[in-house]
Amino acid sequence: MTKSNQDESYSSALISIISVFFFWGFVAASNGVLIPVLKHHFQLTQFQSQLVDTAFYIAYFVGSMIYFVWSYRFGDPFNKFGMKRGLVGGMIVSAIGAMLFIPAVSQNQYLYFLIGLFVIAFGFSILQIVANPYVINLGDPAKGSFRLNLAGSINSLGTSLGPVIFGYALFDSAKANAVNQSIGLESLKLPFILLSLVLLLVAIFLWLSKLPEPKLDEAKESGLGALKFPQLVWGMMAIFIYVGVEVSVGSNLGELLEDPNIKGVDHTQVAKYVSLYWGSLMIGRWTGAIHAFSFADNTKKLLQYLVPFIAFGVVLFFNNIREGGVSDLFIYSVWIVVFIIANYFAREKPAKTLMIFGSMAALMMVVGILTYGDLALYSFISGGLFCSVMWPCIFNLAIAGLGKYTNQGSSLLVSMILGGALIPPIQGYLSDLPAIGIQSSYWLAFICFIFLAWYGYHAKSILKSQGIDYDTK
Repeated sequence: MTKSNQDESYSSALISIISVFFFWGFVAASNGVLIPVLKHHFQLTQFQSQLVDTAFYIAYFVGSMIYFVWSYRFGDPFNKFGMKRGLVGGMIVSAIGAMLFIPAVSQNQYLYFLIGLFVIAFGFSILQIVANPYVINLGDPAKGSFRLNLAGSINSLGTSLGPVIFGYALFDSAKANAVNQSIGLESLKLPFILLSLVLLLVAIFLWLSKLPEPKLDEAKESGLGALKFPQLVWGMMAIFIYVGVEVSVGSNLGELLEDPNIKGVDHTQVAKYVSLYWGSLMIGRWTGAIHAFSFADNTKKLLQYLVPFIAFGVVLFFNNIREGGVSDLFIYSVWIVVFIIANYFAREKPAKTLMIFGSMAALMMVVGILTYGDLALYSFISGGLFCSVMWPCIFNLAIAGLGKYTNQGSSLLVSMILGGALIPPIQGYLSDLPAIGIQSSYWLAFICFIFLAWYGYHAKSILKSQGIDYDTK
């Protein structure tokens, strides 16, 4: 195969694989709309409602650990069976999980919904394990992080559209305020049947596609040597906290919006605000994806100012389809300007970005806790803006200098998505306490963001002691 044909093949494969990133973002963000629906139907406490996130994200931990143990003892299974089969298998497992919502509705049992979500996410964990290294190996590995940023931006498109489309499917109306009463669980069947069918169609598409089969290098290490690197150990905690706080801020928005001091809307009207939160991650990741393209320096600088507002426009457009009016969201432009300024000072340096963005997110949580109304609401939502680029920063700092233990370290980092299963219900428990309440429960998010800012500083010091300084280049 000539180089041009190979590049064309890799480009085609990249487009196919990126579709996978869309779906796990779509479903994860839709949980923010599903949570208040299940809470009101089953009359759950806020802690109990957050078990939706526990069931979903603990599946990532279980899937990653099964993969880690298998690959450690028997070798990478996807090198043996093929990464394409891994992608197709993950899609099929998730499709089965979506179909489990049919008996869950029929049995009217909260536990069955949690089982369905666990199976969906278990399939996604397979996709996560396969798709990330697949994208990195589709071309020059030195530019793999840029391709991952691009894939992440598509993932964020899914997180932005998920709450809007899912909300539309549930309430059967383009106008969220047309529904003033709770919906029955029967309304949940159709969206998940459609999701299952779409996942199966994507699995068939991937199976029929001519995808290359890049092989991952299997390190010949003994023991858990990766854990001797402090940047990885602290990085595992950082990933745990990052995923946890990202999910928790969004998943508790439904309860927050019902607080009369914040917005005072019912659970049928939360979709556009949940969508704006996840859309905020899209805004940040689209901005970061600029570097996946070979633009001139001046063009790149201009796009760093324009792209955040273009992405914001996309979020407004799709919300307008459902809401029929989103003028109350325009004021969020102020927070986007703050993000652009912070991004300018971060200058694409991973440690510095974590320090600045972690500090800014913590500050926004304080503003949200101490104020009321739209100022508080949009300050909480802006946590998504500052979360948006933390994953690649943490990942790069944590695996720097690991050498032959890089693959092992990567698996351990992915397993720490477990944070998304544990931190949201902790915040839900705090919000159920009369002495704390939903608004003050966001002090937990403040603590998480402070830790992430500290990790940026600490990891930089650790790496410098090892002769590595990512912030110089």
